[in-house]
Amino acid sequence: MQEIQGHIQEVCQRLFNVELQPELSIPEEQFGDYATNVAMQLAGKVGQSPRDIAQTIVSELSHPYIAATDVAGPGFINISLTNEALFASADEGLIETDLQGKTVVIETNNPNPFKAMHVGHGYNAIAADTISRLVEAGGATVHRVSYHGDVGAHVGKSMYSILRYIDGDIEKLHTIPKEERNTFMSRMYAEGAQAYKEDETAKQEIDQLAEQSFVLDDELYKQVYEICKSWSFEQIDELVNRLGNLPVDKRYLESQADELGVQIVRDNVGDVFIESDGALVFPGEQYGIFDNAFVSSRGRGLYGARDLGLMQLKQRDFSPDESIIVTAHEQKDYFRGVIKAAELCFSDNATRTVNIPTGSITLKGGKMSSRSGDVIEVQALFDQMEVALKQQDSTTSNEVIRGAIRYQFLKHRVSSDIVFDINESISTVGNSGPYLQYAHCRARSILDKAATGEEDVDLAIELTADERSLLRKLSQYQQTAVQSIDDLSPHIICTYLYELAQNYNRFYEHNRVLGDEREALRLSLVRRYSDTLKHGLELLGIPAPERM
Repeated sequence: MQEIQGHIQEVCQRLFNVELQPELSIPEEQFGDYATNVAMQLAGKVGQSPRDIAQTIVSELSHPYIAATDVAGPGFINISLTNEALFASADEGLIETDLQGKTVVIETNNPNPFKAMHVGHGYNAIAADTISRLVEAGGATVHRVSYHGDVGAHVGKSMYSILRYIDGDIEKLHTIPKEERNTFMSRMYAEGAQAYKEDETAKQEIDQLAEQSFVLDDELYKQVYEICKSWSFEQIDELVNRLGNLPVDKRYLESQADELGVQIVRDNVGDVFIESDGALVFPGEQYGIFDNAFVSSRGRGLYGARDLGLMQLKQRDFSPDESIIVTAHEQKDYFRGVIKAAELCFSDNATRTVNIPTGSITLKGGKMSSRSGDVIEVQALFDQMEVALKQQDSTTSNEVIRGAIRYQFLKHRVSSDIVFDINESISTVGNSGPYLQYAHCRARSILDKAATGEEDVDLAIELTADERSLLRKLSQYQQTAVQSIDDLSPHIICTYLYELAQNYNRFYEHNRVLGDEREALRLSLVRRYSDTLKHGLELLGIPAPERM
């Protein structure tokens, strides 16, 4: 709570002539509502014991929001708030963060065309979309973009199989039903990847087909390419929308970034890049990163060059203060090199590029793999979720499936490896999205059944232990949300919402709401609880339905 922080800061300044930012933490409930270690922060500066400093500070704390204080252990200060303070904090909107006024570009989905969108892509899209929501809630202007590889090796592998499948008759593509296109594309890529690995003749042909994706000067190739690329983006858009992602402002393609990126590399040979056997290489070992070729010996741009080109395209279109890229963990070191190269190439560029690596996703079928084509598609995950929900006789709406998938991913740290358990994700009695959605519905049901609208409540009223415990938890939402925004960590909100729902359940189990003499007060708590759940779920991109 800012008022308490400010008061402690003023007292410390007045008593010790030291400027610092007091840190407030949330202790176990029996110790109060907030705790601060400000006495430890001061000890080395003023030459006194932390406990003596804490006692001095406590004797001077006098704020209308503070009900009681005490000193614990070596010098922690525990603070209990008044009921008015808890109500005020529970009703407070999100405070401004360091993001206020900034412009941020975030890549919120990056699946490549010519392959089916797999669960790993889905996780990255959900994580990036949720981070974009957090950044926006923190006060930044956010531009959501996507970036897709429409040229190169993976295109060659898919085209190798597709061209063999149609055998010169492009009409064969039009006989493939829409609902089977994703599986078809996944199979074509898998077959091409296998041929590339096992057959040297096929490998040479695939390399040529990959090169053709840059020039498109073969008419049959171009027609097949455009049809299948269109299929892919139709699939990507549908699935990303079904996952609950907000729309992107702009879609970028590798083919658009390639020429610009190659030119950037060529312009910086000698200063940033070196020539090695005809290739243009970033000497990453000089900076504790691996060496990486950005332009091949044949003069063709590679991933690094295209990423440099993309950075310039984003700068041209949005002039962002920060650019965020969410990728799989195995790309972490690659992006360290690209970001370092960009810093050296664009010395006058104020944009800060940040790579947020995600962990791996494991289902019963094992780790996701886009290289072999042996993957679990996002569409297949939706299908499995729907089957599982029907088996337990639960609602199978897309709102519930979306909530289950997003929450199951987001409740873990972004960097953590995740084992996705379908049954756990759809449970309505555990730490899951549907559990919180049902919790919101139950609270709304109570409010809808109330005979009259919510009345004004005397905020000075004495609260029971259960009422105060729930209000105390509600008062912590703002601080929790700001921490989640500052750390770009959605799991912090997930943990809070689950704990809040458990707290409410304990309250509701022992306290009648409708028809009780304390109905007005308790309805106000239920309303605040419902609103907080809804706001938190919306930050996670999870629907908060009124009925299920």
